[in-house]
Amino acid sequence: MEIGIDSFASAMYGDNNTLSSVDAMEQLLQRIELADQVGLDVFGIGEHHKKEFLDSATAVILSAAAARTKNIRLASAVSVLSAADPVRVYQEFATLDLVSKGRAEIVVGRGSSIEAYPLFGFNLNDYDALFKEKLELLLQIRDNEFVSWSGKFRPAINNLAVYPRALQEKLPIWLGVGGTPESFVRAGSLGLPLMVAVIGGQTYRFRPLIDLYREAGKAAGYKLEELKVGLHSPGYVSGSTEKAIEEYYPGYAELWTKLGLERGWPPVTKDKFNGLIDDKGVLVVGSPERVAEKILGHSESLGGISRFTFQMDNAGLTHKQLMNSIEFIGTKVIPLVRKG
Repeated sequence: MEIGIDSFASAMYGDNNTLSSVDAMEQLLQRIELADQVGLDVFGIGEHHKKEFLDSATAVILSAAAARTKNIRLASAVSVLSAADPVRVYQEFATLDLVSKGRAEIVVGRGSSIEAYPLFGFNLNDYDALFKEKLELLLQIRDNEFVSWSGKFRPAINNLAVYPRALQEKLPIWLGVGGTPESFVRAGSLGLPLMVAVIGGQTYRFRPLIDLYREAGKAAGYKLEELKVGLHSPGYVSGSTEKAIEEYYPGYAELWTKLGLERGWPPVTKDKFNGLIDDKGVLVVGSPERVAEKILGHSESLGGISRFTFQMDNAGLTHKQLMNSIEFIGTKVIPLVRKG
């Protein structure tokens, strides 16, 4: 199993939220460097267009990281494809692939944060139709140097070449999904690897949806080993489970209560938090041993996963705490997970 981290380039943590954007970006790049040095497999950067995050130009951040790393794979997490031009998305990540010498990946999705739609002039009523059409075009560009294509939301392309081409023969494109069954079926029908964002509740509840993905892939003629499943969830590792909870809970409760006001969720309570850190709960928070045990348990409950990515920089944690957690993941968690 591959283990990595997804970041939204949060500028909301550290020193009472007074960290400058310049310093926040530098610290993010330092964390990616450390992740590479201690053996993490992948680092993903999300896409948002709001004050709290610095990740609106995902490929730019990843290219800066590529110049400072050697082995770690560099991915979007996710690229909001519905509000983007597939030609430019491919070009940006093909360029990243060249800069990184073949370490780029794209995780595409419709986006749970919807600020990109009005910003780039798209109608939310076309939420799914936009994504379906643009994914079709992106895959065609990925697989063909010369492209002929027509659709509803973008001008047609008539036998035009798209450059540069990625170094990897088939640039990896994952489909990032939440809880919509149609999205799981779509990924399976296309034979695309699946990245499932589970950020609340109990992880095992997603097993029927992942079964749908595998059934759709099998029906479309893909082998089971081709249908990779990744899991993205909030998590944090410290020297002991008690210390991890002590460090993680205050910022997590503050942020997710704030998000709840925006999205209609109830406030975070300690009882609710305790339910989320139990064996079946979504939060992968604890000592290296506890975290490894929980990742393996989630994998078993979902029928086997190929990748797990932590979302860590959204809980008011300091740069030092995040760096320590990354070191624990690389030196302790990964060996334990692979030992099984």
